Amino acid sequence: MTSTSTSSATADTATRPTQGAYTLAGVGRAYQQKGRTVQALSRVDLEISSGDMVAIQGPTGGGKSTLLQLLGALDRPSAGTIALGGQLLSQLGDRALGEIRGSQIGFVFQHFNLIPTLTALENVETALVPLRLDAEERRRRASETLASVGLGERGGHLPGELSGGQQQRVAIARAIVKRPAVLLADEPTGNLDEETRDEIMDLLEGLWREQGLTLVIVTHDSAVARRAQRRLHIKQGTVREVS
Repeated sequence: MTSTSTSSATADTATRPTQGAYTLAGVGRAYQQKGRTVQALSRVDLEISSGDMVAIQGPTGGGKSTLLQLLGALDRPSAGTIALGGQLLSQLGDRALGEIRGSQIGFVFQHFNLIPTLTALENVETALVPLRLDAEERRRRASETLASVGLGERGGHLPGELSGGQQQRVAIARAIVKRPAVLLADEPTGNLDEETRDEIMDLLEGLWREQGLTLVIVTHDSAVARRAQRRLHIKQGTVREVS
């Protein structure tokens, strides 16, 4: 089956970097599992314009995580092509994909994935290591970014000394400190209560508008999905647009 989704909608920011635009053509992803072939994605045709805010929903095992991994240059399709800002990710080598992940794509995860022995500030700094900035510049940018997510006074705290919402703010700061064009969030509010969920979504939406990010969120929470300007649904490897 083929699914086609296009949009030219943009957020409030006037100018969007073209490097945040995705084009997927005939994308499929199959895995071998216990001697059988599992078709995680099937002939997906999809365009995500630079500056889009997109929510992806669907049942467990429907292909959401597989699609996010492909968008994040963490995996390659079995068929078809994926381009980010005109670069064909599906044809790049491991080193080139690593450079793209390190500079153009930020990731936020449900379980925060902070290093427990590093302070909040040090966790944010880790994202800048691939950019080969000097220590002073790394510290300056990490401090500024922590302040931008409301944690300017918490830089010296370890993750275990922070609430779940504060840990997710640190994770968001780590994702955006390198100034990416794309922010991919996999169930970013899945471990949070409703009040904190709304605070984190307010933060993500504010960053999307202010920085012109292409923001893609995988979520089971319809309250989160309704905040996006576009909603996609994946079932049995097929993607469709939700009106």
